Amino acid sequence: MARVQFRRDSNGIAEVLRSRGVRDAIHGLAERVAGRVRALLPPGTDVVVDDYTTDRAASAVTIRDMSGRLWQARDGVLTRAASAEGLEVRERGS
Repeated sequence: MARVQFRRDSNGIAEVLRSRGVRDAIHGLAERVAGRVRALLPPGTDVVVDDYTTDRAASAVTIRDMSGRLWQARDGVLTRAASAEGLEVRERGS
């Protein structure tokens, strides 16, 4: 059996992670999470998706309401919505 060599192309991987296709996929998932959050909160609550790039494409879902932290602490609305979309939720840095 022929031996296969593998060499990781870090620059190529980084390029893919910042690509338009990955950005669109991440944004779409964040929009689905935001939709689930909106369904758990009072009508008209401002829930937004902000896109940004670090070493890869990323999106953040934010509740722009003074009660947002309370709803997350008490009911876990962001955590539940993300988990319902199949995302693994864990503390930052763990």
